[in-house]
Amino acid sequence: MSAALMPTYARLPVAFQRGQGAWLEDTTGRQYLDALTGIAVCGLGHGHPAVTAALADQAATLVHTSNLYDIPHQNALGERLCALSGLDQVFFANSGAEAAEAAIKLARLYGHRRGIEQPEIIVAENAFHGRTLGALAATGNAKAQTGFGPLPAGFVRVPYNDPAAVEAAGTEQTAAVFVEPIQGEGGIVVPDDDYLAALRRICDDRGWLLMLDEVQSGVARTGQWFAHAHAGIRPDVVTLAKALANGVPIGACIAGGAATGVLGPGSHGTTFGGNPLATRAALAVLDVIEADGLAARAATLGTRIREGFRDRLAGEPGVREIRGRGLMIGIELAHPCPQLVAQALAAGLLINVTAGQVVRLLPPLIMSDAEADQLVSTLAPMILAVARETDSPAVAGA
Repeated sequence: MSAALMPTYARLPVAFQRGQGAWLEDTTGRQYLDALTGIAVCGLGHGHPAVTAALADQAATLVHTSNLYDIPHQNALGERLCALSGLDQVFFANSGAEAAEAAIKLARLYGHRRGIEQPEIIVAENAFHGRTLGALAATGNAKAQTGFGPLPAGFVRVPYNDPAAVEAAGTEQTAAVFVEPIQGEGGIVVPDDDYLAALRRICDDRGWLLMLDEVQSGVARTGQWFAHAHAGIRPDVVTLAKALANGVPIGACIAGGAATGVLGPGSHGTTFGGNPLATRAALAVLDVIEADGLAARAATLGTRIREGFRDRLAGEPGVREIRGRGLMIGIELAHPCPQLVAQALAAGLLINVTAGQVVRLLPPLIMSDAEADQLVSTLAPMILAVARETDSPAVAGA
């Protein structure tokens, strides 16, 4: 890494120069199977022809105007997202963190309009919503927060997957509940089937907004357009980003119900958010997912991968759990396993370890069965070896 860059990442010793489908090629010409997709970003893989054609045409036509003017592709994308979500309005930003900021501002304004002097938002332990100050304050990661205080106040933290804790934490100052339908950075934590429905009932009873962070879980990754669809509920606010434009920066805060109309002229804004290039790319992504049935494909492929790992890792006490939904997959080991990332890289496979001991897999929706089987056959022996190295320095000293 160049010394000209701030060292905010502990980068792996590889640089990629091109990609195609589920594969990346480094600057030496070596191929890597991508089971991480830029952390759930390239859901259609790399170099998808429909996205490439849309980007090339739009780049040659019009890249940016600003939100001082009407943007036809933004209008079309907003209408598509509202139709898919059943909600009513969209604010476009550039990232998941910015979408979270929009949701936080919306919740506070909603609270003030209800006469709450100091509106509070209930959030979850081990959550991750982003690294801007507001999103970081909502995030349940002390390591990420260290050194950046004082963080904005107004967030009440409760255990994840515990509706009773949410209900008990509520006060007259509560304006909203903001959680992930599946915790991604927190370790691919899938809550109980009735968790979101219980939160919906609590918010309805108390007049609170239910806000869901679908930045990692949305855009068909879990087998539905939105992860909350598995619970059969409709939130008041949904945040999206990552896979929405397959690598072109875009974020979205979608509002409905009591959240409709809260943000108005002058209450929020963005220079780049929702520009013609990003929204054209996102429209192409939605078209491909719909035309190719990739939500259903994510469900089928995710089951194949999880079952493959269960078969190969069965009975291993060092593997605590294989979990997930669709192509959002976590394999939790009994001990920290950071060495797996470098070992997989050396074998031509891109993975991630999050929450210390959870192997996180976020493969592209276009991955073939053969590639899925290759992922399992390559990674499973490495997991077995690490799971059995309980006394190794890498594990004992982690």
